[in-house]
Amino acid sequence: MAPLDMKPNELESYWVPFTPNRSFKKKPRLFSGAKDMHYITPDGRKIIDASSGLFCVNAGHGRDKITKAIQQMAGQLDFAPPFQYAHPAVFELSSKLALMAPGDLDYCLFANSGSEAVDTALKVALAYHKARGEGGRTRFIGRERGYHGVGFGGISVGGMVNNRKAFGNMLTGVDHLPTTYNKSKQAFTKGEPEWGNETLDELTRMIGLHDASTIAAVIIEPVAGSTGCIPPPKGYIKKLREITEKHGILLILDEVITGFGRLGYAFAAERYGVVPDMITFAKGITNGAVPMSGVMCRKGVYETHMSGPEYLVELFHGYTYSGHPLAAAAGLATLEVYKEEGLFERAKKMEPLFADAMMSLKDAPNVVDIRPIGIMAGIDLAPIEGKPGLRGYNAIESMYHDHDLYVRVTGDTIIVSPPLIVSEAQISEITDKLRTVIKAVA
Repeated sequence: MAPLDMKPNELESYWVPFTPNRSFKKKPRLFSGAKDMHYITPDGRKIIDASSGLFCVNAGHGRDKITKAIQQMAGQLDFAPPFQYAHPAVFELSSKLALMAPGDLDYCLFANSGSEAVDTALKVALAYHKARGEGGRTRFIGRERGYHGVGFGGISVGGMVNNRKAFGNMLTGVDHLPTTYNKSKQAFTKGEPEWGNETLDELTRMIGLHDASTIAAVIIEPVAGSTGCIPPPKGYIKKLREITEKHGILLILDEVITGFGRLGYAFAAERYGVVPDMITFAKGITNGAVPMSGVMCRKGVYETHMSGPEYLVELFHGYTYSGHPLAAAAGLATLEVYKEEGLFERAKKMEPLFADAMMSLKDAPNVVDIRPIGIMAGIDLAPIEGKPGLRGYNAIESMYHDHDLYVRVTGDTIIVSPPLIVSEAQISEITDKLRTVIKAVA
């Protein structure tokens, strides 16, 4: 019998990422459709999406403009080689992103995932310093509890232990700033907390220890997302920019989550009044419809690479699917939706209401902290003694099977980040369902 004629075991062969596979396959949680604020299960139930997929479906599901743009491009140009050739849509998208990004972040390198965008930015930083005659700048500084994807570069500068402990040696010469989170000083704060700038003293110490001439870049998330939504302290990112600029160290803001409206602006850099040397982006660039990511680079970073004979490649980097036609079409249509519906401005306006709704869960059982900022929030639940992560896993099961709710859970932390089209009534619905779930796993 030919392999394609065989009846497959429909669950066994797929190794589900970031998932306990054995328990999942005994009782799977499946989505077979999606529209606006809801996923649809194979048995027809509507599940309200309170996490924008994975922080990516900022304009809601099944947007006709985006779908039609992808369909049209698929019929017109299925693939264009990105090395030595290109296609018009990718230039148009780059130009629009350059206008959206702050300052002179005018040049864009495309990739396919946040992980690839981070590794791209790290490579650009090394090549930049070498081109300037400072090839000794090879050290990177990340941050504890930071998440920068799952490539070897990203897990090296990241600070989430479980993402790297199984994989042995990684990039050498990497240090980590302390996390800015301190529950005793910051618990139940709306937005940016007052305490935390003190943690940047460690950067000054590292510069003194290693000398600035050895440090290529500092990379942080403006809001540490995957670890549980940790907002930056007031003034933290501006102070970080001042220190890095003073010492000739590149600053990379990883905006894979915060980009495209999550904090009420196109990029969090604008909210915090800084111009980093690079911004990584992904997720919301195509509303999650087609994989795409990229790095916005400042003019000086780009121009430093533009040396040597004009017929030679300046940067030996790229991917087969960099700036794929379907992704570029989806990106252009997505930016149009954001603009036409004023979704960034809407998020900024909705932020106080969303924060109040999340904070109303303060008295729910086992809630030990809530951290709302923009249209996202982390809700920490006290772990079951001796079984960290079990309460969070029980919450996942309860949400899907019993309460028609989807929310991202990491460990014992619930991360709420609904699409920016969410209504006041839907925020109330999400809050009520969360309270029910939290009680169910108490």
